[in-house]
Amino acid sequence: METILADVAIIGAGGAGLRAAIALAEADPTLRIALVSKVYPMRSHTCAAEGGAAGVIKPDDSLEHHFNDTVGGGDWLCDQDAVDYLVQEAPKELIQLEHWGCPWSREPDGSVAVRPFGGMQKQRTWFAADKSGFHILHTLFQTSLKFPSIGRFDEYYATDLIVDDGRCQGFTAIEMRSGQMRQFQARAVIIAGGGAGRMFPFTTNGAIKTGDGMALAYRAGVPLKDMEFVQYHPTGLPNTGTLLTEACRGEGGILLNKNGRRFLQDYGMGPETPVGKPQLKTMELGPRDRVSQAFWHEQKKGNMLPTKYGDCMLLDLRHLGEKTINERLPLVRDMSISYLGVDPVTDPVPVRPVVHYMMGGIDTDITAATPLAGLFAAGECACVSINGANRLGSNSLTEILVFGRRAALSAAQYVRSGARSGNDAALAAQAAAAQARIRALFEKTGGKESIAGLRKEMMTTMEEHAGIYRSGGGLSEACAKLGALRHRYAEVELTDKTNVYNTDLLQALELGSMLDCAEAVTASALARTESRGAHQRLDFVERDDTKFLRHSVAHFHASDPPRIDYRDVVITKSQPGVRDYSGDHK
Repeated sequence: METILADVAIIGAGGAGLRAAIALAEADPTLRIALVSKVYPMRSHTCAAEGGAAGVIKPDDSLEHHFNDTVGGGDWLCDQDAVDYLVQEAPKELIQLEHWGCPWSREPDGSVAVRPFGGMQKQRTWFAADKSGFHILHTLFQTSLKFPSIGRFDEYYATDLIVDDGRCQGFTAIEMRSGQMRQFQARAVIIAGGGAGRMFPFTTNGAIKTGDGMALAYRAGVPLKDMEFVQYHPTGLPNTGTLLTEACRGEGGILLNKNGRRFLQDYGMGPETPVGKPQLKTMELGPRDRVSQAFWHEQKKGNMLPTKYGDCMLLDLRHLGEKTINERLPLVRDMSISYLGVDPVTDPVPVRPVVHYMMGGIDTDITAATPLAGLFAAGECACVSINGANRLGSNSLTEILVFGRRAALSAAQYVRSGARSGNDAALAAQAAAAQARIRALFEKTGGKESIAGLRKEMMTTMEEHAGIYRSGGGLSEACAKLGALRHRYAEVELTDKTNVYNTDLLQALELGSMLDCAEAVTASALARTESRGAHQRLDFVERDDTKFLRHSVAHFHASDPPRIDYRDVVITKSQPGVRDYSGDHK
């Protein structure tokens, strides 16, 4: 097996991974950096983020406002020291992107434009029309090409972390082009592999979002934190799950039921505002969890529009006019026409809540370090606890920048502190064991289970029992079902035994990652007997700060369900209060 040597190896080349690679190269040009990605970097899921990135830049805004919106939006489950760091670093990162060439949209006077987003008391979302993630990713990718110390390894799938002497010493990965296993030996590893939304059937997440990075760390003994908190975005296309950005509502779009009536005022987000004049933290600019929950209630009342794709509400942009839609929401119009045959200039667009973001992930501290020495994580795969129980819209793009850089600085410091290379023989033995596990998949015959069949059962289970609303009975059933699926997973047999671009093998490995993550979600949700943010229990409808103002921490077990522990939330200056989106919050 070929061994590739690096000082720091990064798993994932989306926004967080690219930002980490650039920061490493800038911090120390002598570092050998291996940037390892399942896909070509510009196919990373960061490009699907449309709306923008949050950062204080306008004179009527403040770091305190951004802090309070984030902590309150997260239902006080955010670690407040981490939020402080995020909001302080955010403007610096967005200005840095500007200097690297990111084409932020502008006001008539040439200043950076910002738009309103749900749950915010001030406008602070920087944007590039409705293709913000694409432009951020493109800017980072182009910038990374300037640094010869960044070695790219595109279309490699990481299979196992290598841990020796209590330290992460690298990982194994399959080169998809050849099917050959490679050992990446590194003094520090950063995981930036994205979320796990594809464990659900209706999601804005691309096909690559299968929780691989989370599962890598989890199986190596690193806990997953706050996994029960899964954010639904209220406005996804019903047939594909494709995101229609929150900017639609920020620009003045309204949500209607099948009777053409706005309904959010019935669910604590009123009073009703004038059409086309959005008011911050009110009606359509309420937070994602509350708007998605309102859809669920209207659906139960029979007030949603039945379509061949399921029940939908209507996103009405017609009053904005063609000029505004073409200037501010061109991608939204294009996708609505292409995927649904509906032109938002002339007709309301059917939408429904779809799984969007994992608030939980790999347990990291404010420095992006995990409990495993030498291992760091950033982006959606990580939980530094800035998102709490419900992520504030447009904080995710900011997070990948701020904590991608933070992970790099921490990894560089760890390497400089004298982190030594591991024992070659011990590392090679682990790499050989990882290779043998993959070889066993090829050699297996007589398997009784199909990858597609198990994946469908997993998705159905998650949608039915771990969706917008949950119950103890449903979650217990989901835990049992997922445990059974994980055992049945051992009976999967590959139909494709070839080496070159074996998608059958890739899907089998991705399924294993998703099953691990799904078990962590449902076990954590079952144990949290309260309602908070994106975790809503029909049998425990109130928030319980006495018992559950704590982070859940899930520990992996190879054959049994995960063990759930808890850790206190870091509170510095904002005591838990009431989340008010009624229009009287001022």
